[in-house]
Amino acid sequence: MSSKNITDSTIHDTSHITYEGLLAGNQTFVDKMLAQDPEYFDKLANGQKPPVLWIGCADSRVPANQITNTAPGEIFVHRNIANMVVHTDMNMLSVLDYAVNVLKVKHVIVVGHYGCGGVLAAMGNKQVGIIDNWLRNIKDVYRLYAAELDAITDEKQRGDRLVELNVIENVSHLAQTSIVQNAWTNGQDLQVHGWVYALETGYIKDLKVSSSNNDGLKDVFKIA
Repeated sequence: MSSKNITDSTIHDTSHITYEGLLAGNQTFVDKMLAQDPEYFDKLANGQKPPVLWIGCADSRVPANQITNTAPGEIFVHRNIANMVVHTDMNMLSVLDYAVNVLKVKHVIVVGHYGCGGVLAAMGNKQVGIIDNWLRNIKDVYRLYAAELDAITDEKQRGDRLVELNVIENVSHLAQTSIVQNAWTNGQDLQVHGWVYALETGYIKDLKVSSSNNDGLKDVFKIA
């Protein structure tokens, strides 16, 4: 989600993007791929076996394949506002279940990004709309780390830290799901991770919160 603090002068110019242009771009894409490999789309249509599930933000500036230099078929992607793992979100849970139990992905990565508009909005108290109900989940993250965050006087630095903490908490939420824990119990090779992408540099920061079992969870969250 784009930050509302960004001025119009700094936003990437998209005035050249048109409906018809998207279709023309598709034709260019097809021609390019067929020139490289005449069987490219036949191979792609045979099925998918991506090793990674990416749970990222819906922000248009954070496309999974482009920033990891991967091709179609190599990353299974779920995106929502502020890369949330919410236990009542049947959309996210359905994607996670399919990725883990059908596709047998080996990595599930929660990917946030600095300057996330959803996170920054959650730091304030202005009404935005129905999204306010979704942002409550991020406000709960703030509540958990209020002492640390309130001690940061620079607003941008506080927002950046909340972005990181939001990813960390959602990696924990991921590990708490029955889907992930059952996979671990069954001996499935599955790891969960947390990353943050920097729009200003293009680089990904690994938050070093990876886990391949539920040992790090408090007992109340462990599923017997």
